Amino acid sequence: MIECRAVGSMGANCYLVSCPETKKAAIIDPGANSAGIQRWIAEEGVQVEYILLTHGHFDHIGAVDELRELYQAKVGIHKEDAIMLTSGAHNLSRMLGRSYDFKSADFLLEDGQVVQVGNLTLTVIATPGHTPGGVCFLTSEGLISGDTLFDGSIGRTDFPGGSYQELIDSIVKKLLVLPEDTKVYPGHGPETTIGREKRDNPFLR
Repeated sequence: MIECRAVGSMGANCYLVSCPETKKAAIIDPGANSAGIQRWIAEEGVQVEYILLTHGHFDHIGAVDELRELYQAKVGIHKEDAIMLTSGAHNLSRMLGRSYDFKSADFLLEDGQVVQVGNLTLTVIATPGHTPGGVCFLTSEGLISGDTLFDGSIGRTDFPGGSYQELIDSIVKKLLVLPEDTKVYPGHGPETTIGREKRDNPFLR
């Protein structure tokens, strides 16, 4: 099961991926509003085992440390974005006059890695471009795409470490090859599908 709530001033999508049979769960991109996320988890009655990050920008990681301590969950991020967890300069929070300097990740994600959440599997797809260590998570219910692919748009590449060509290559070679009916759950905004983005996304024509 994939559920979404927008959090923080940037409206980043935080996802709760849970296994109905075992009640095990992973939080993906808890960008802010730790208290609200805690209420959400309590309502669902699930046990959080992992906190997984699509990338390291501040609006996707803001509640990581508080939730990690509360649930004793393991935090995973791609090695190329790992420094963003511990450095406000790298995760861009200092640009807004604050500094998110969190603890290091518990484990590093790699392309093709499988994270088991109860009876569910999340497959890591490395999609550099928005950030050097951007990833997506593929499940049986759809693709959690972070800030790589949006409804009708793609991630920004004008931040440090961004690369427009890498982002396009990531999307074309790794995401658009998925079945067209694959649901896409992005880091901001509404969900879409791979087929819709292949047909209508102006950045991918």
